[in-house]
Amino acid sequence: MKSKKTASILKKFLLFNLTVFSVLGLFTIIYLEAIQPNLVKDRAANHKIIIKNTVDHIERLGVEYTNSGIRTFLLSTRFLFQSLDRVRFYDLSGQLVGDTNILDLDPDVFSRSDTIIQESLSGEKNLIDKPKDVVSVEPDKIKDIIVNSYTDEVMTMSDTINNNFFVNTLSKINVKKSEIGFILVSEQANDILTAVKERKAFIIRTMIAVALVILIFSLFLNKYILKPIGLLVNFSDSIKNKSDQNIDIKKVFIRNDEIGKLTKSIDEMTKELQHRTNRAETFSNDLAHEIRNPLASLKSASELLDKTTQKNESEKLLKIINHDVERIERLITDYSQMLKDEASLSREKMSKIDLIDIIDNVVEDFKQDLENQNKKIEINIVQKINSKNGKYILGIENRLEQVIANLLDNSISFSKDHQKIEIRIEETTKNLVMTIKDEGPGFLETSPQKIFKRFYSNRPKSFGKHSGLGLNIVKNIVELHKGTVAASNRINSKGAQVEVLLPKFS
Repeated sequence: MKSKKTASILKKFLLFNLTVFSVLGLFTIIYLEAIQPNLVKDRAANHKIIIKNTVDHIERLGVEYTNSGIRTFLLSTRFLFQSLDRVRFYDLSGQLVGDTNILDLDPDVFSRSDTIIQESLSGEKNLIDKPKDVVSVEPDKIKDIIVNSYTDEVMTMSDTINNNFFVNTLSKINVKKSEIGFILVSEQANDILTAVKERKAFIIRTMIAVALVILIFSLFLNKYILKPIGLLVNFSDSIKNKSDQNIDIKKVFIRNDEIGKLTKSIDEMTKELQHRTNRAETFSNDLAHEIRNPLASLKSASELLDKTTQKNESEKLLKIINHDVERIERLITDYSQMLKDEASLSREKMSKIDLIDIIDNVVEDFKQDLENQNKKIEINIVQKINSKNGKYILGIENRLEQVIANLLDNSISFSKDHQKIEIRIEETTKNLVMTIKDEGPGFLETSPQKIFKRFYSNRPKSFGKHSGLGLNIVKNIVELHKGTVAASNRINSKGAQVEVLLPKFS
């Protein structure tokens, strides 16, 4: 069954932002579509107030709803319509009765020539041709609305003519509960279009800015976060699949942020796992090789034992068999213990410890053992530490005890009665140096560092009693504490020395 391919974080992030952006865009469109109707509605509300006031004045003053009556009313109450562009009065059949355009003329004109007045009022075109006329709704259209479309509710109409935006409010005039005509309030409302354009421009600029921010953040996210994470994923996959592809993640190490620390941690962890795997593989091969030798000897001795008839020869072969069995048992026991130690080392936490106290405790135990075994070997401790905190290190106490015990045990095994073992503790600027010296035969090897290899032993007389893992364990524990261990022969006297260098606690 094929595993479902998952989308990258960047794709999910962009898809999420696109979805949010689309939703916001949809609501923005709805909002922009609602701006103009709402502004028109607000403007119409003002018209309704003016219409109500006008009808109240007509009713209160008893104005005759005729051409002359409305003309006189308009001239006497022009203050009502100062904020408007045009107000027209129609009768029930849709014929024009009065128009505020006459407010732009001298009142004497209407008193001298009624005929001219009648023509100008009855002819819509004459009014439209005047420079200050406002064309908002065609006369035929108004008449059609009054006769065929108007209901009892106030009607609001908006239209754009010659790049000018008009808001028109048409209402029926009721005086003393009788319908006498209609009033049409017209206002040029280009400011509404300006307000709508400004809001649209602001929203569009905001949307573009948000889109740019999202784009820039996406590029930043991809370059500085997602690509390094993808590199780490490919790196881990190549290790898991044992690929030959060489993926270099060192360039991410220079970063001091969380990605850089994560990369460095993964690299160190990977190297440590690879080191442990290689070490386990090498160790298993070494163990198999070490067991093969006593097994071959055991097989040969058992075959000869079956054929021999001499008692002395049989006892010698039995001794060989017993020796080989002990050797195999020692190897398996120490190997098992070493695996347990390595597993526990990965779980144990380091803390600030006093190296001098650890050395004193281990030496005291060994002195007691030597006394019980009636061995005349002297162990001395020499301290050369000047600073107050120079004796502290960061480590695991029981593991460092194991290091000192293995080194002391090794020195004691090569020492004779009345010989001395010296443990010298010194400090440098950054490290504590522990040197264990004995007066034994020293190292016969050209390169004393061989003693730290697994299963290496240079004790021919006690072969089988030592697995050759003790000093290798010392090396592993010291390296775990970021230290080093080295072996050499003493220069000015007989014997060997092992030097352990451990970082001081800071």
